[in-house]
Amino acid sequence: MINNPNIPEEIRKVAHDGTALRYALMEMATHPDVIALGRGDPDLDTPSYIIEATQEAIRQNKIPVSPVAGLPELRSAVADKLKRENGLAVDSDNVIITTGGQEGVFLLMQVLLNPGDEVLVPDPRYTSYDQAIESAGGKMVMIPTDHEDAFNLRPEAVEEAITDKTKALLIVTPSNPTGGIVTRKRLEEIAQIAIKHNLIVISDEIYEKFVYDDWEHFSIASVPGMESRTITLNGFSKAYAMTGLRVGYVAAPKDFINGMIKIKAVTSGSAAGVSQVAALNAITGAQQKEAIEGFRAIYAERRQVMMDDLTAMGLDYSDPRGAFFLWTNSSSTGIHATELSYLLLKEGKILIFPGTGFGEQWGGYLRISILQSTDKIREALQRMETVVNNYRVR
Repeated sequence: MINNPNIPEEIRKVAHDGTALRYALMEMATHPDVIALGRGDPDLDTPSYIIEATQEAIRQNKIPVSPVAGLPELRSAVADKLKRENGLAVDSDNVIITTGGQEGVFLLMQVLLNPGDEVLVPDPRYTSYDQAIESAGGKMVMIPTDHEDAFNLRPEAVEEAITDKTKALLIVTPSNPTGGIVTRKRLEEIAQIAIKHNLIVISDEIYEKFVYDDWEHFSIASVPGMESRTITLNGFSKAYAMTGLRVGYVAAPKDFINGMIKIKAVTSGSAAGVSQVAALNAITGAQQKEAIEGFRAIYAERRQVMMDDLTAMGLDYSDPRGAFFLWTNSSSTGIHATELSYLLLKEGKILIFPGTGFGEQWGGYLRISILQSTDKIREALQRMETVVNNYRVR
């Protein structure tokens, strides 16, 4: 627990729990002037071609009742996408449509893990994985990553962490919270480690469409020998700005998908029909490439503005190679990130999550999102500079 009296009790008591800490800060961000640079929900509008086609399906009463695993045509379209874009050897029976990516995470852990199984997790991490792993009786083992290496996952660090209880390795690329990617060469090396040690790899690729500069996204399931031991998570929320419609998917060996279907059947049932129709329109629409490229261009501009302004403020950050975030080293301020996030919210009216929302040891970092207009980002960083200069330890 953080005992700093500058931080209110509702923040201090959840400082050890990344998910609860983020929600506590969001609950405090009620002032109408707050600029939110915290959450990872796209602020851009869902492309009009998706909305119009889905509206037409509603008008014509063509919203079908979905099987638990998802609409057959959507499962088929996802499989086709994975073959075409990612090089995965899958068909529709290898795909389940979930109510958002979060449900996919929980379902797969329930099927995959037995009590005591260990899952190797990169540190820092998106802490929703904590609850999913723990709910299935699993244990997380942290794999260190570092700023100097742009939080790229090191194969030797993975192998060093393997024990006789290790069941799976989690890879998130591009990464939430760091914006780093795991490069193709390292993924190929990690694949050989997984094969050697008979590990399952969980590959979270939800941010795959947003990679910048000359970096590339690569799917580890495409490596020979990995198709039978890789579970790939993805969805529509980030790529198509469809967060509220809650459509994710998991691609995996058929037996694994069948296990997920059994649990989903007695819990949430199928994802909402209208949301699945929207997802089908998104992934099959002729305008999808143009829409995603437009999003990427906007995010790239915002990213550059934030990089420039943070540098001018004297704050360093890890190379943001993908996703929506700048993992910013705030240690030069001399203020613990949890306190700094509270001060930024209270005095600067900016919602920014502390690094401790993604792992207890990251008290010298902030995760800042680019999900506001360029003008709003500039205004937020001006406010941030004022707060930092007022409190920076000299």
